Amino acid sequence: MCRLNMADNPISNSANIVGGGPKKVLYTLRTLNRIGLKQSGKALKSNNACKACGLGMGGQRGGMVNELGEFPSVCNKSIQAQSTDIQAAIPDELFSHTLNNFQQLSDRELEHLGRLNTPIYKAADTDRYQPLSWEDAFSLAAERFAATDPERSFFYSSGRSSNEAGFTLQLLARLYGTNNINNCSFYCHQATGVGLKATIGTGTATVKLEDLQHADLVFVIGANPSSNHPRMLHQLKQCRDRGGQVIMINPAKEPGLVRFAVPKSAKSMMTGGTWIASEYVQPRINGDTALLNGIAKSLLESGHIDQAFIHKHTQDFDQYTSFIRQLPWKDVILSSGVEKKDIDSLAKHYACSEHTIFCWGMGITHHLNGVENVEAIVNLALLRGQIGKTGAGLLPLRGHSNVQGIGTVGVKPLLEEDVFKHIESYLGVTLPRTQGKDTLASLQAADHGEIDAALIMGGNLYSATPDSRWARQALDRIGFKVFLTTTLNRGHITGMESSESLVLPVTARDEEWQPTTQESMFNYVRLSDGGIKRLDGVLPESRILCEIAQRLLPDSPVNFDDFKEHSTIRASIAASIPGLEELADIDKTLQEFTVKGRVIHDNQFPTESGKAHFRVTPIPSMLASKEYPFLLASIRSEGQFNSIIYEEEDTYRGTKTRWCLLMSQQDMSMMHLQAGDSADVTSPHGKMQGLTLIDFDVAPGNVLAYYPEANTLIGTHADPRSKTPAFKSVPVAIRKSSSDI
Repeated sequence: MCRLNMADNPISNSANIVGGGPKKVLYTLRTLNRIGLKQSGKALKSNNACKACGLGMGGQRGGMVNELGEFPSVCNKSIQAQSTDIQAAIPDELFSHTLNNFQQLSDRELEHLGRLNTPIYKAADTDRYQPLSWEDAFSLAAERFAATDPERSFFYSSGRSSNEAGFTLQLLARLYGTNNINNCSFYCHQATGVGLKATIGTGTATVKLEDLQHADLVFVIGANPSSNHPRMLHQLKQCRDRGGQVIMINPAKEPGLVRFAVPKSAKSMMTGGTWIASEYVQPRINGDTALLNGIAKSLLESGHIDQAFIHKHTQDFDQYTSFIRQLPWKDVILSSGVEKKDIDSLAKHYACSEHTIFCWGMGITHHLNGVENVEAIVNLALLRGQIGKTGAGLLPLRGHSNVQGIGTVGVKPLLEEDVFKHIESYLGVTLPRTQGKDTLASLQAADHGEIDAALIMGGNLYSATPDSRWARQALDRIGFKVFLTTTLNRGHITGMESSESLVLPVTARDEEWQPTTQESMFNYVRLSDGGIKRLDGVLPESRILCEIAQRLLPDSPVNFDDFKEHSTIRASIAASIPGLEELADIDKTLQEFTVKGRVIHDNQFPTESGKAHFRVTPIPSMLASKEYPFLLASIRSEGQFNSIIYEEEDTYRGTKTRWCLLMSQQDMSMMHLQAGDSADVTSPHGKMQGLTLIDFDVAPGNVLAYYPEANTLIGTHADPRSKTPAFKSVPVAIRKSSSDI
């Protein structure tokens, strides 16, 4: 029997590090009071999927219920998302101000201006928006796209939109004549999809939410669910309560991952928090491939692998093991920043587990070798047969609530050939087969003067894009842009100084006129009722797209007037996308479901051979240099969601401003700096001046700065396989600000 001695509180030197707790409860109460208890209660209790992360809650089981039927399943992110939607309309008089006036506002101030409630338009030769009618807006959008070569356009969607709007968007774009269709996943988990497809044949999670309740070990790698997926902490707490282990792998020791006062648990709140991490390992930034290879090497050397599973259900094992066995330990240790004894300890913990789930976030994908990072995780899972049974498998922690669904319904440059054929057959159309551009490629084309028009549904493409100066320039070189949004953000006032911009106000998810569907990170499709009315000037995204399509494509074989009915859209999706057949009548049956063919509990992999593939994952070269000796990762705060800034302070990390640099005490001492000093940070791509230094427990040689502010330091170099920029591998130089010298 496998036994390991573990202390009850293995990270006892961090006993004062607590996330969550009473302060977050009080914050939530203040937020609810601000937006009104009656309105917030109505929104939270309605049968609509949560608007925040992909962990999922809501739908037909009830507004604060997760996929397991657990109540209450609600978190601070849910409340923050509601606070944005439950705002009064922006007064039309506000648009008398210039773009420059709006640009002086912080991201938080822009978010809290209120809801957009009327279409607004900015001409190329003016410096301000002006309200206009819906009819004029529809006509203008259709005229501009009609005058554009389809290949000189692109269509983009965030993960906030519904499956119905997403399918309509990609259909409109393809019938218009372009496959330049992309979404926000190219900036987050695209590396996950590519890596999983290359190894196990499916690009999403292999587990259900209930699998977490059977796991005895959960790895959380390159992710901070305490800030970004708070309800995940309850699942991790339950694992610890059962005597299981939670191993955190992250260059930064995040307070909420060490100890967290789970609001759902009275005991957790009363005792000062639950110990979440049983082990906390801090590799260097992008030392993950080396560390994961090291764990695999230790397992191979000790013989703790599942030979029967490997022989029966995998291929390419010999090539992989030859690579791992020849890998020098000194290279593993140097590149990972983790000592061999600690790597061996992780391998022993893993060897003792019967049911392991691997979770990861953008700390894995935001690198030039993001795909290889994902493949290294899969390799580790395959070595011990931890895919293909209950309580074990792979769980990418998705950011936005429907980012996975948007990809499922075809908002991407390349559709599978069978999906192309199904759409063509069902709708009686012919779709283009030209190579479409991903998100970054679309903006690179724009910078080269090759894009004349763009339709951007949700999100904040400017703030999501690396190299802020370049992003502004590229967007402004697009002659005409139309945005669909609920609120104004920096992407609506930056990058259109000399170009045309049309901004159209849309309903929030719980305001939709008809039911919509969303897909969680567990491949679970929910039905949202919509039906709440707050504003009288907003329209559903699907309705807007259909109105534009009717004017732009008057001779289309698809009757877009019919597509204003969501049931018609869902019937088309069900007939076109394998695994979504049950979507056809979900509004009648009210039966939510798991997408077929995604969850793997039977060792049958959806690859051509039916077997999973091991992949060789070389250790990447170190990016730091004499000129740029530190490696910086951009991070998100507890008070934000993606590029949306709800609060300036980060209560978990103890920062009061977002204009700061988190750095280890060891590195500050080496540079004769101290907490509170002002520092300038320079990369090959940009400079940030006057950042406040924050003493933080992060691996030596590594520093952290908040996204999207740090985008000015980040270049457009991308992982060649996923096209995801390296938001978390930025070589930088640091010096004390001249004003402090």
